[in-house]
Amino acid sequence: MAGSLLRLHFHDCFVQGCDASLLLKTIPGVMEGEHEALPNLNSVRGFEVVDAIKAALEQECPGIVSCADILALAARDSVAVSGGPSYPVQLGRRDSLTANRELANKNLPGFNFNVTDLVAGFANVGLSTRDMVALSGGHSIGKARCNTFAARLTPDPQDPTALSSYYSSSLQQQCPAGAASDALVDLDVTTPIQFDNAYYSNLLTNRGLLHSDQVLYSTPGATRDLVSLYAQSNSAFAKDFVAAMLKMGRITPLTGSEGQVRNQCGYVNA
Repeated sequence: MAGSLLRLHFHDCFVQGCDASLLLKTIPGVMEGEHEALPNLNSVRGFEVVDAIKAALEQECPGIVSCADILALAARDSVAVSGGPSYPVQLGRRDSLTANRELANKNLPGFNFNVTDLVAGFANVGLSTRDMVALSGGHSIGKARCNTFAARLTPDPQDPTALSSYYSSSLQQQCPAGAASDALVDLDVTTPIQFDNAYYSNLLTNRGLLHSDQVLYSTPGATRDLVSLYAQSNSAFAKDFVAAMLKMGRITPLTGSEGQVRNQCGYVNA
């Protein structure tokens, strides 16, 4: 679940800040949850793990630890137990009273984004190009469904982002029905459960699973230079990843008396 828990924090912070709005369930006629936003639909998971963490915390210290802080801590721990860097997480976030499906559809980066789209999407929440490339390294762990990269399985020799032929053949075997295949495929073909810089090395040889991964190297400019740097130096990647995670974790949090500390992460308190 490491990649999934890391992704929950990311998808939460990009929509009205790091406030656990992503965790709120849809209540017909009352609230439209973000689960069903297109970038999240049949994609985000791990909610039951967060609920179990919250239940344990409520037994020990009821009403103290917010769901938003749980997401930040679980993301850090997921990286650390996968062999990546550990880092001190800033705490004190509060939980929102609302979700925003419309904003989720608008703000969350797509798997078919190009570099211009990615840079603009991250800048929209105050993150730099360097932050974006470093945070993309979160794809060092986790999986993606066949439909997110099925269009890439038809090779186009004129496309600089095209998958290498050997890698493409392997993916076709894992997704025999193309987009209709329900399989989950490792985002990092080299070290899929190890958090390291192999994700960037894969991009150098056109083994970036998603279009939004491969464009980071295939597009000349700042993102290519950063990919090359991180592919050469795991320590440089780890340093920038931690800095970007801490910066992302500070996107418009609710603090003080704003919002609340939910008793259950899926519901606003009665």
